[in-house]
Amino acid sequence: MVAHSERVTLRVGDVFLKVDSDPARLDAEAEAMAAAPIPTAPIRWRKPSVIALGALPGRALGRLGEPSPASPAALAAAGAAVRTLHDAPLPARPGRGVDAHVRAELESECELLVATGMLPAGLVARNRTVAEAAFRPYSPAFTHGDLQITHVFTDGDRVTGVLDWSEAGRGDPMFDLATLTLGHEERLADVLAGYGPGADPAVIRAWWSLRSLLNVRWLAGHGFDPFAPGGEVDVLKSRME
Repeated sequence: MVAHSERVTLRVGDVFLKVDSDPARLDAEAEAMAAAPIPTAPIRWRKPSVIALGALPGRALGRLGEPSPASPAALAAAGAAVRTLHDAPLPARPGRGVDAHVRAELESECELLVATGMLPAGLVARNRTVAEAAFRPYSPAFTHGDLQITHVFTDGDRVTGVLDWSEAGRGDPMFDLATLTLGHEERLADVLAGYGPGADPAVIRAWWSLRSLLNVRWLAGHGFDPFAPGGEVDVLKSRME
């Protein structure tokens, strides 16, 4: 299903096998799934480097690069589920947020994107400016950490489960909302209708730019195409409009 140098996910019948080079990540994932107050995939069995998950009913909200087939009600239900997660007691594990390390990483990536000719300097500079809004004080929340639209399953207007909790921890709640709506800006209002008060669209847009700038070279180096229609580079280009 998904493969790169750190992790592989395989489907065998109705079971999904996650194989990880770092067993501690699987331990953290299982712990986060147990603590999450929203539906997750059932754990069928565990071994040191493998976790077996049962299939979820329904279908994913969509895929990056394709229009989401989900109804406004389904996306609102996803937003409400994310809010429930963010309101839950904080886990011990740190998650994705912004700090001096992230700022330094962003500066380095921006320089490399331009120096290697992967992206035009003007595109990088514009998105670097937009990304600055993510660097602000915030209250940490219980975050999923990799809440891609493909990881949220619904049946009608009911969330049936959320996958891939390996990055869960205390983090910036706007990062989750940005990840869920990355490449689907037109569906942000539907998600926020379910999420309720407290979301900041400017920070969500900042995270779209920040996440994309940080991921372009990683994706290209791990067998993915950030230049695919609707992908990360198109997300960056949308900030020029």
